[in-house]
Amino acid sequence: GVFWHTQGSGKSYSMVFLTRKMHRKLPGSFTFLIVTDRDELDKQIYGTFAGIGAVDDDRVQAKSGKHLQELLRTDARYIFTLIHKFNFEKVITESDDFIGISDEAHRTQGGSLALNMREAIPNASFMGFTGTPLFKDDELTRRIFGDYVSVYDFKRSIEDGATVPLFYENRGEKL
Repeated sequence: GVFWHTQGSGKSYSMVFLTRKMHRKLPGSFTFLIVTDRDELDKQIYGTFAGIGAVDDDRVQAKSGKHLQELLRTDARYIFTLIHKFNFEKVITESDDFIGISDEAHRTQGGSLALNMREAIPNASFMGFTGTPLFKDDELTRRIFGDYVSVYDFKRSIEDGATVPLFYENRGEKL
């Protein structure tokens, strides 16, 4: 696996740019399985992909575990789901054309639902994205994905104008 650290909504755009480039440059017909752990993130990521024209059909957003299983049997270019929809334990496809992209990988890839996902698509490749810096002793995420391949941190985001600077002033007022 590979591992990215990207701040804020930059993650969604990084995913779009990466997947679009892979579709253009690599031979084959990949299906990208975009996985996160919160409904609002799922909607945001899908909205980013839809906003640039990568997808135009919200039927590729898994509505349930059963619907996810149906989607995994199709040749859709993109599938969007919550990790919670991997509430089943069985192989769905042995295709090696799947690339799983886990958003918030530091908190979604260590449990039984992640194991179910890897069992459902056993020949898939996986990438992890996180906006939360890993602690020095967070070996689980590194064991799953390896070390960072790219870091887009808060400082760079401010330098690029994508984020406004954040200032903290400790006034020390007595109550």
